Amino acid sequence: MPYSVGIVGLTNAGKSTVFSALTSIQVPCEAYPFCTIDPNRGMVAVPDERLEKLTELIKPEKTVPAVIEFVDIAGLVRGAHKGEGLGNQFLAEIRAVDAIAEVIRCFENPEVSHPDGSLDPVRDAETITFELIQKDLETAEKRLEKAQKMARVGDKTLKLEMELCQRMKNGLEQLNPLDRLQFHPDEEPLLNEIKPLTLKKKFFIANLGEEALSSENQSLVRLRDYAEKLAVKVAPFFGKVELEVHELDKSEQEIFLKGMGIERSGLSEVIRAGKEVLDLITFYTVVGGKELRNWLVPRGTSAPKAAGKIHTDFEQGFIKAEVTRFEDFIKVGGEAGARKEGLARVEGKEYLVQDGDIIHFRFKV
Repeated sequence: MPYSVGIVGLTNAGKSTVFSALTSIQVPCEAYPFCTIDPNRGMVAVPDERLEKLTELIKPEKTVPAVIEFVDIAGLVRGAHKGEGLGNQFLAEIRAVDAIAEVIRCFENPEVSHPDGSLDPVRDAETITFELIQKDLETAEKRLEKAQKMARVGDKTLKLEMELCQRMKNGLEQLNPLDRLQFHPDEEPLLNEIKPLTLKKKFFIANLGEEALSSENQSLVRLRDYAEKLAVKVAPFFGKVELEVHELDKSEQEIFLKGMGIERSGLSEVIRAGKEVLDLITFYTVVGGKELRNWLVPRGTSAPKAAGKIHTDFEQGFIKAEVTRFEDFIKVGGEAGARKEGLARVEGKEYLVQDGDIIHFRFKV
């Protein structure tokens, strides 16, 4: 399964425009609340210059890029944790994604009303955090109450859950998101089951208007200052401009963006931020010179686990991995040259995959 990023934000922040620009999937973008009701989903190929260089060198019959799934989730309003707007549906969808991309409005447009009546990116970001905290608090209180009832009838296995939920409740009541708390490894299985919203990895997408191309955008400055204090990444994104770009041929897109003064596409910025917050690295496989692929795995993934990303049989029957660094592979002209120069090394089950590894897995059926 691909990694998934939920696109969330207040109503009229431009989420649907951002989603359409990222995925080239046209969804309704009218300027009224709850335009997005059911979550739209789109797979986006991960931009990868190394994959392009390998394609040029190997000339495979097929190149298959890794993808990230983006999920456009219904707009958030104050009181979402109480079910206001489409709150319950909104919050349930967030539980299912691997990371959250919060679209923060940084553009002025009198034709698109702001739910709070004025532009304030920090307030908007804090509103989203508050709603997620309140929903996590509700979840922690319910779990704690249930665990306490079960403990009274003699179930002593719930001590860990009671202690965890009480600590979560205490922190959330102080309006602290759970990513500010420390958790013990023994608590991870429970946390994985509960799926707290404020433990999700997140980053901000600063949705900018064309006016930001010609002058410094003060909303972006404020958002970056705020995000820096929280150690949260910010990906600048010119939503409407990027949407127009996707109407052009791929060869013309980069020229168009640079002509507008945008050095790196919003898609590249968002993908990079998503990879960083999920701490993902890339490895490559070449099958008989016919199929070239890149794969995303968390940093620190063992060779057998990386093999399992391709197919579960590969992990179960893992024998060894033949590994070549990308730079070496390019320098010597491919797999045959790497073997001849002794640059293709054999690694076992304990090997941790490194970013840029080109791997040929050996396994038994």
